Amino acid sequence: MTNIALILFCTLAGILFKRYKLIPTDAHKGINVFILYIALPAVSFKYIPQIPWNQDLLFPVCSSVLVWLGSYLFIRAYCRFKGYNRRTRSSLELSSGYSNTSFIGFPLIMAYFGEQQLGVAIICDQSMFLILSSIGIVSAIKGDKQVREVPSAKMVMARFIRFPPVIACLSALLLSRFLDFQPVEPFFDKLTATVGPLALFSLGLQLNIKGWRPKIAQISVALLYKLILAPALVLCAAFVLGVQGDTARISVFEAGMPTLITASIIAEQFNLNSKLVNLIIGVGILAGFISTGIWSIIINSLFPL
Repeated sequence: MTNIALILFCTLAGILFKRYKLIPTDAHKGINVFILYIALPAVSFKYIPQIPWNQDLLFPVCSSVLVWLGSYLFIRAYCRFKGYNRRTRSSLELSSGYSNTSFIGFPLIMAYFGEQQLGVAIICDQSMFLILSSIGIVSAIKGDKQVREVPSAKMVMARFIRFPPVIACLSALLLSRFLDFQPVEPFFDKLTATVGPLALFSLGLQLNIKGWRPKIAQISVALLYKLILAPALVLCAAFVLGVQGDTARISVFEAGMPTLITASIIAEQFNLNSKLVNLIIGVGILAGFISTGIWSIIINSLFPL
């Protein structure tokens, strides 16, 4: 309950600070820079070296890929039907294809399934983060309204490898094979702890419910996929592949988390429709408390202990 209260508190604090002008108008940009360049890289160095890679962990990794792939196909079809431009499509892909598997996912997993299930959750989180840091960035680049020419492979790769979380992920994967990060884990713990509160506070600073009515269809479609269709896809995959137990339970549950908060930062960084993304994240967090409760009942009935 403490983590849930923190989610609500930090988001509301951002809204109130903006409402009563207690912070500069563009303050969220400075916060986002800290998150991108310091806090998120710390997450990689904290968790990636601790992952015990084995065959049992393939399904959580594949489930993250499935969530992204389903979003790509679903949003592409929707945007083609509605005639939306590439910028809107990229914004909706960011809003529906990436789950908040850590800051919201971890506390809810501890609440519904117990702390001992965080091992599978970490795999879901890191694989989701890697997909966002690669495919998500490519999608964001293509939707950037300031990029007038079709981005070449060289341009995409250049912007991709310069993105700080990507550098951190690759560095953590490589260096963990040669170095022991245990002595500096307390340092990374402190930096990692700033991601959730600062990202939520930044979200509150950017959240603006004015003009939500024209976007209600887009918000509804993104959340339909994110909160309902995505976990349903992973659930079907678990049955088809015969995956059982905690691996299936946590993978399905994590797939149904609200939109990853980092999507808001990336939308801002690459000149996408950050207002739409923020609205989807904000509404998704509130709706997610209800939908995840329903999914926990479904999961417990289909995969009993």
